[in-house]
Amino acid sequence: MSNKLQVLTPQNSQLIFIDQQPQMAFGVQSIDRQTLKNNVVGLAKAGKIFNIPTTITTVETSSFSGNTFPELLSVFPENDILERTSMNSWDDQNVRDALAQNAANGRKKVVVSGLWTEVCNTTFALSCLNDTDYEIYMVADASGGTSLDAHKYAMDRMVQAGVIPVTWQQVLLEWQRDWARKETYDAVTSLVKEHSGAYGMGIDYAVTHVHGGTERVSHGKRIGPKPAK
Repeated sequence: MSNKLQVLTPQNSQLIFIDQQPQMAFGVQSIDRQTLKNNVVGLAKAGKIFNIPTTITTVETSSFSGNTFPELLSVFPENDILERTSMNSWDDQNVRDALAQNAANGRKKVVVSGLWTEVCNTTFALSCLNDTDYEIYMVADASGGTSLDAHKYAMDRMVQAGVIPVTWQQVLLEWQRDWARKETYDAVTSLVKEHSGAYGMGIDYAVTHVHGGTERVSHGKRIGPKPAK
């Protein structure tokens, strides 16, 4: 039985990336597209750190949508890519089977990142909830719609149906949960430094200026100051 009061853990979660493809991204207006890609790749790397089973599915790759973001594929070079014709991923049996295999192992919390929010994400979420006892966690900032309204009202519609809205960094930190879990500590903080903007900058500052640690990159000598006359 599903339980939305249970937090996300590395044992109860699985990931699906839906149509993270350039032609789909071209139409996104609800979020800066570079920020979108940063968040998608950050979520993917989080999944990799915690060994979350991950499904990647695409629509009309050759005829319309183009190849999945290479930065995403490079995180999962061993993964098959499940190609579809339907805008609704739930219409494809390969997608259903991949999710069912993970759900059979107790992973009924399906974390979703996709394009577009109002079409591919919404139809998948509603259909999956209708047919299964899975839970859907929609990663709002690793998904995008064709306008702010399209994204917002799609998210509202899904939430009304029982979908749980989350952000990619929230998912990452929920999987980590406890900083005493040293087996993933370094990988998580490295990911945050790379993909979490000001939060990552703060970690760099704390390491070097509060705790006296070394900088994480080597660079040339620091010269000066030398006031000009």
